[in-house]
Formats: sequence, structure tokens, C-alpha cells
Amino acid sequence: MHVLALIAGSLCCAAVFLDAFQTIILPRRAIGRFRITRMFLIATWQPWKAFGERTSSAKTREQIYSIYGPLSLILLLLLWAMLLILGFGLFYFALGTPFTDVMGVQSASGLSKFRTSMYVSGTTLFTLGLGDVVPHSLGARTLIIFESGVGLGFVALVIGYLPVLYQSFSRREVSIALLDARAGSPPTAAELLRRHGFEGAEEALIDLLEEWERWSAEILESHISYPILCYYRSQHDNQSWLSALVSILDTCALLISVLEGPASRQAQLTFVMARHALIDLGNVFHIQEQKVWLDQAGRERLPQEDFERLCTVLGEVRLRLCGDNASADRLHTIRALYEPHAGALSDYLRMPLPAWVPIVKEKDQWRLLSKLRSEAEAGRAGGPIAGRAAAAFLHDEHDH
Repeated sequence: MHVLALIAGSLCCAAVFLDAFQTIILPRRAIGRFRITRMFLIATWQPWKAFGERTSSAKTREQIYSIYGPLSLILLLLLWAMLLILGFGLFYFALGTPFTDVMGVQSASGLSKFRTSMYVSGTTLFTLGLGDVVPHSLGARTLIIFESGVGLGFVALVIGYLPVLYQSFSRREVSIALLDARAGSPPTAAELLRRHGFEGAEEALIDLLEEWERWSAEILESHISYPILCYYRSQHDNQSWLSALVSILDTCALLISVLEGPASRQAQLTFVMARHALIDLGNVFHIQEQKVWLDQAGRERLPQEDFERLCTVLGEVRLRLCGDNASADRLHTIRALYEPHAGALSDYLRMPLPAWVPIVKEKDQWRLLSKLRSEAEAGRAGGPIAGRAAAAFLHDEHDH
């Protein structure tokens, strides 16, 4: 019995140490199918998704999904702590529970001794040191000192881990929020190109793609090191890191298909980096080995009616797609390089992908601002009443 307890305790502690090292310290993708973090996410995310899908309200469902990321982080840390307590408790039990207990358990049954071992392990890991259980062997005292050090190290790792995690989340969300004014909410490639249809917009578009090339590299670095960040949702229901990434890929695909020149060159660079991030993040969750990958067969993100609308929008910014079979074929080929991966991640994370062309809203703040600007340039400003109405609209409309 004591030998089995020693082996089981060693397995528990070794599994936690290895998983914590790969999850928190190691700055690269963690490996191993039977890691605690991976099995924990598999065991909790699927039931959580099923629970969310039972909700008829889309807003409530998204709120349920948004809770999972922060909650799973807390539960994962708690799971590590419980496994460490169990592991060290098994060590004490393997030593024969060499403690003098004020409750007189030292001469009790094996179950009582096991409870005492767990109690000593818990108070030691969290460095409580109550003193109501006294060790009376050198091995137990040595083990208590070691577990106390592990407990302090565990607390220090948690304190250092959380700020890094939330800093990465904050940096990610800043660019997503900025994309709202440039590509709409949710972002779409057609809207992004339409809003960059002014004279001299090519330089602004190149700068934007350069920024998102770097953003994709940061996502690749941070979310592979800390994959739990992939479950963190954006503050607004219409936004997500996945929809932002895919809308940039869509934009790059259009530019590569239709344009020649500097913008197309930067689009190629951004496309390669963004696709790299998308595929590697899918590999973190082993998406290609799951049913969600097979479900992508036969799906079409750009049906014929949306393609015709896309052609209309691109025509407004003098980008010719319809009637140019070579451009349309290139677009179809490029889409096949990333859309299956994006669709599989979308199904797995329950983050909807953006459309190619935005749904026209009756009240669109960008259209209102463009109209007011055009009137101002033409010397036909709406006056103070129209200004107050526009301000009220801008205050209320942008409720995601």
C-alpha cells in the first residue's frame, strides 16, 4: 500500500510540475497529449459549449462563453493545487503518517491516517503552519520543508503569471478595437477596403497591413505560449480575435487577387504571417484531428449573392473582380489556404467568422460621419440641431 502511495504521489507531483512548467514558463508550444491543462480544457470546454448552446438568446449565450476563459484559469490553478496536495499527502502516507495529531489520529485506521496526511499537505502547501500536527521523523520534516518551498513558488508563479496573461490580452484587444473604425463591427474585408477608398489611401492601407502583420506575430507568440487566451472573448459581442484575424486574411486575399503594386506586396507578407498564426493555433487544440475539421467540407463563406455584392463594393473603390476570371480564380485558390482552418477554429471556440460584405444598417455611424463631412466640405452643414442629433446617435448606436 505504501509503495503504491509513493508511486501515485510521484506521478501527481511530476505531472503538475511538468504541466506548470510548459504552461507558464516554457515560451513555446507545449507538447504531450496527456498534459493536465489539455485534458482539463477538453473535459470542461465541451460541456460548457453544450450548456451555452441550450440558451436561445445570442447575447446570453455569448456572455456564457465569455465567462469560460477567466473561470477556467482559476479552476486550472485550483486543480494544480489540489493535485499537489494529493501528491504530497500520498508521500506522507507512504512514510506511515509519522505525525503526532492533537486529535489522536496517530494510532487510528488507515483512512484516518490518510486524512491526516492530506491535512498536513494542505496546510504546508499554503504555508499555514498551524502546529496542531507535529512530525516525528526526519523524512517527514524534510518533506514538509520541501513542500513549503513548492507552495511559495506556486504562489509566486501565479502572481507573475496573471499580469503577463492580461497584458497579452490587453495588447490584443487594442488593435481589435481600433479595427472597428477601419472595417466595421463585425469587421469585413469589403468595408475595410471601402473605407480606404479615398485618394492616397494606399499608404494608409499598407501601414494598416504592416500593423496587423506584427499583431499576428504577437498573437502567434503569446497565444501559443498561453493557449487559454484563445478562450478569452472581446468586450463587445460583435468582435473577436478570430473574426479580426480572418477579416484581415480576407482583405489580403482580395488585394493579392486583384491588385498589383506595394499594397499587394504588403498584403502577401501579412497574409503569410496571419495564416501561420491561424494554423498554429489550430494545431494547439488539435483541430485537424477533431470532427469540427471534417464539418468544413462543402461549406461556402462566399455564396454567389454575396460575391455579387462584394463586386459592387469593390467597384466603388475601383477594384475589378467580377468579369475578371483570373482574379476570381486566384481569390478562390487563396481562400482555400485558410478558410477551412478558420472555420474549424470558429466551430471549436464558438466564435463566428465575419462575412465578406457587411449587412447594411439603417443607422451606421461611419455613413453618418461621411455624410456630415461631405456636407461640411460642400458648405452645407446641418446646423446645431443636426449636430446634437448626430452626437446623440453616436452615443447610443455603438452598443455592441
